[in-house]
Amino acid sequence: MAKGNRTDYEALEESIGHTFENRELLMRALTHSSYANEHEGEGLRDNERLEFLGDSVLGLAVSDMLFNARTGDEGELTRAKSYLVSARYISRLARKLHLGDYLLLGFGEEKDGGRRKNSILADVFEALTAAIYLDGGMKAACSFVRLAYGEAIEQADGEGLLRRDYKSFLQEMIQAHELPTPRYSLLEARGPDHSKIFTAEVTVGETALGRGNGGSKKAAEQQAAKSALEAIESKSIDLGSISPPK
Repeated sequence: MAKGNRTDYEALEESIGHTFENRELLMRALTHSSYANEHEGEGLRDNERLEFLGDSVLGLAVSDMLFNARTGDEGELTRAKSYLVSARYISRLARKLHLGDYLLLGFGEEKDGGRRKNSILADVFEALTAAIYLDGGMKAACSFVRLAYGEAIEQADGEGLLRRDYKSFLQEMIQAHELPTPRYSLLEARGPDHSKIFTAEVTVGETALGRGNGGSKKAAEQQAAKSALEAIESKSIDLGSISPPK
């Protein structure tokens, strides 16, 4: 069994609101390709095909809930859906459900911190959505998605929601790597009083992660957090190379 893997699957089923008739589907959803490859010959199937199906099931479930919960136009609904099914957002939901604790990972991926990777967490959330759909149908899948998203669907307002969450997403990512809380510094304020442009920088320890500009200090900090997230996702900044506090 992969190091750190939880096996109390009844607790997981309780947290996701679905008890599997076919437990094999759950195990497949939790099996990363690295684990299946290292255990070749045991007949294990990884979660990649479930991931493919789960992407569509999740998209339909979120679209249905947005359609029924909101009165926005097509553009607003499209922006909200795009954000709510993004890898960044669903990896956050996966963390809340502690899905990373249950993953079956190969030795190399385990050593590389796979349980904390946004991409792997997003993939397992999609695979789990598909597994629930195959086990209990669309009604069960929609029930799970509603539970996982909570009030986010009702609160979703496309770009507005996205802007509010850059800083919280960055903080969650930093905390997952057991690093100090991000600090925001005001570097510059230029222009006349009625239309100043602020420049902020976000750092972790001694490492600068990103800068951003905005018409207020808060807006500049959000843009700095966005810049940091983009740098981390493009791998131009490696959080693993930042030394945690002693």
